[in-house]
Amino acid sequence: MEERRIAADVNSREPSVAPPAGGSPQHAARPEAEANPEEELTFEELEKRAKSGDAKAQTDIGKYYLKLAEEQDEELNNCNAVSWLIQAAKHGRRDAVKLLQRCLAERKGITSENEEEVKKLSMETKFERAVRKAALLMYWKLNPEKKKKVAVSEMLENVGQVNTDPDGAGKTGPVSSSVQKQRRVLESLVTSESSKYVGLDDFVEITKKYAQGIAPASALDADGGDDDDDDDMAGKNPDDLPLHQKILKYPLHAIMEIKEHLIDWASRAGMQWLSTIIPTHHVNALIFFFIISNLTIDFFAVIIPLVIFYLSFISMVICTLRVFQNSKAWENFRALTTLLTRFEPGLDMEQAETNFGWNHLEPYLYFIASVFFVIFSFPVADKSWIPCSELATVALFFTVTSYMSLSSSAEAYTRQALVIEVASSVCAMTSLLPERMAIVRLLGMTFLTIPVSEFVVLKLSIPCLLYMYLFFLFFRMAQLRNFRGTYCFLVPYLVCFMWFEFSVVLLQNSTGIGLIRTCVGYFLFLFALPVLTLALAAVMVIQVIKWFLALELTKMIVTLVVCTIPVILRLWTRFSLSLLDIFKSLSKSSVVKLILVWISAIVLFCWMYVYRSEGMKVYNSTLTWQQYSFMCGPRAWRESNMAQTQILCSHLEGHRVTWTGRFKYVRVTEIENGAQSVINLLPAFVGDWMRCLYGEAYPSCEPQNATLHEDELCRLRFLAKHECHVKRFDRYKFEVTMGMPLDKKGRNGTLEDDDATKDIVLRASNEFRQVLLNLHAGSVVEFSTVLEGRLGSKWPVFELKAIHCLNCLSKLVPVGKQYKIEPDWRGTAQQAFKFAFDFFFNPVLSAKIE
Repeated sequence: MEERRIAADVNSREPSVAPPAGGSPQHAARPEAEANPEEELTFEELEKRAKSGDAKAQTDIGKYYLKLAEEQDEELNNCNAVSWLIQAAKHGRRDAVKLLQRCLAERKGITSENEEEVKKLSMETKFERAVRKAALLMYWKLNPEKKKKVAVSEMLENVGQVNTDPDGAGKTGPVSSSVQKQRRVLESLVTSESSKYVGLDDFVEITKKYAQGIAPASALDADGGDDDDDDDMAGKNPDDLPLHQKILKYPLHAIMEIKEHLIDWASRAGMQWLSTIIPTHHVNALIFFFIISNLTIDFFAVIIPLVIFYLSFISMVICTLRVFQNSKAWENFRALTTLLTRFEPGLDMEQAETNFGWNHLEPYLYFIASVFFVIFSFPVADKSWIPCSELATVALFFTVTSYMSLSSSAEAYTRQALVIEVASSVCAMTSLLPERMAIVRLLGMTFLTIPVSEFVVLKLSIPCLLYMYLFFLFFRMAQLRNFRGTYCFLVPYLVCFMWFEFSVVLLQNSTGIGLIRTCVGYFLFLFALPVLTLALAAVMVIQVIKWFLALELTKMIVTLVVCTIPVILRLWTRFSLSLLDIFKSLSKSSVVKLILVWISAIVLFCWMYVYRSEGMKVYNSTLTWQQYSFMCGPRAWRESNMAQTQILCSHLEGHRVTWTGRFKYVRVTEIENGAQSVINLLPAFVGDWMRCLYGEAYPSCEPQNATLHEDELCRLRFLAKHECHVKRFDRYKFEVTMGMPLDKKGRNGTLEDDDATKDIVLRASNEFRQVLLNLHAGSVVEFSTVLEGRLGSKWPVFELKAIHCLNCLSKLVPVGKQYKIEPDWRGTAQQAFKFAFDFFFNPVLSAKIE
């Protein structure tokens, strides 16, 4: 049978390929030809080229089948066409991708098996196609024998061939450091596959993800190792090596492993030994009840801001370390993308940098969230518990290191921004100088204040002008690369910006002595660490002994720490914790996520509590006790009934009143003693020892030199079950009964009888203990309270806010009005918001609160 020939026409875009013998198409085959203006190929020859991997031949056969599908076997020929076009698109053929897009839109040859792959190839960008071409060429360099799948070990042997010239002429002489880095990163990329064999599609997908900044941790985070590493150790895990090789090649790893086994053995043995002495279950219950008994509002007001501050600061440090790790990953990423440009010069390097920045944005976002928590908690936290001088030094260190880790692409803007930021802060701090340095103080002086709104003012000064220019530089950074510079350059620079601003805030709260102490301490830590360790150990032992003898609170803390040792050891052995694993986990974002989730939960809980506490609007009222008694007292009950009176008087809820009344009596409603509750859980002999250690002994019955209080306790000594007591830890809650003053005369000219139904009951906390215990029946007192609860009923109960005895002569009664200690939640929140606003916008804008 006569063989049909195919004429290749350069100017024709639609191929018409002759079918195999026996076929009868009506269109002649005219595939494109690149080398010769006209080339005759049989269908078998074209198909052979396509099967051997010729992307152009694959595209031509795909076009042929699409044309043939218009005349016969539409479904079968379209499926064949799509299959060949998929192979051509995988080789980076742009015309094949366009044909696949048309087939996908018209649903030609699309099946459930190939639909996902067609969509994936059709959606590839120009950058991804360029990476695909470079990855194909690089794969064939690593697989010169053109195997379908090549072993990882064989690819590692051919890594050195990637950087050779196409003509095969190798260069003599030492290999440059950039080439060495490219080889090491390529080795890490090849060994990142879990399987022992790597196919073409797998290698291309790995390279594509790498070019987008999504690469295996072994490739991005690899430090490259030393240049003289042994080849036979490449890609091997230290745990897989024999013991003698592990000790020789990885001595530090072997030592750490031995250390972990020793710690594990010691902790298990120690736990078993301690558990025979101290019952851990009782210790757990003891600690739990001790903590619960001491959870007060004052405790939360001090602890929660400090917890949020320190957790957020730790989160900032971890995120910054992740940023430094990304800078190392960026060097490895740039090494491989430079290698890709050897095979595909048209690769868009800016697009590669943009992809890397976008896919490594997570630690920056977590860092900014941590900064917000730090800034909101710092003004509220007790500064005596924050080492501002030491933290300021840490913040300055991270400012310098984070600036050095920035990309050089926007170096002109980042350098100017840092200089302007430093100059603005220095000018602003000149206002703290003595008044005799008036000329220098002009640099930080505010020349004009312009109100922008009710809560914000604009301050015109030299720092303000510098800060405005800084914001302009921020805009210029974000404007780079069609505003993709926002996450490529601006967000990374914000890490440096935040650390410097925070260091300025910490320096303003530091003292000169603190800064000197910090500098000397860091110097000794670096250059005299062994001597310093011994000295610190000796000082700590001496201080612990002094504190143990002098401070009762420290005794309690030391006792709790000693008791929790078996609990910690038990948890340690139960969960098989490792110090090395804990240190490694600090560099992972999961720790930061956990910290931020807990901080968010704490802030949400506090916000709900504050909102509930501040929810009822309280204002000073002119309502007198007589008016209240007239509208809500016995006379109103007789005219209608008590229920209607209560409904009417509920409108008075929220009135803060200050009335004068007669003190009748006071009683204790509740006694709280956390120490007593904990000691009662202990065995008898341990409890008696702790009562005498932390408490007081009952006085001996000696008439001489005995006070009235000691004489009273002496009588109880023979009736008490123990020799000592811890009553000094008692906290009381009282109920005070107040009667109306007897200042109204009746018809016969005498004072009216005391009406007990007009009395009110006041709940008092432990702050009023000294006043209430020294009042006598009939004392005239002035008290403040808020009307709430069962208004209009008999003996309503209010909370005592303030009290002052008007006719007390006893020196035991405190002079002046005694107030209930209540935290100012609203003022604290306003202070935090003002500080946060000034942190980000001062010296341009400043918040104004009353």
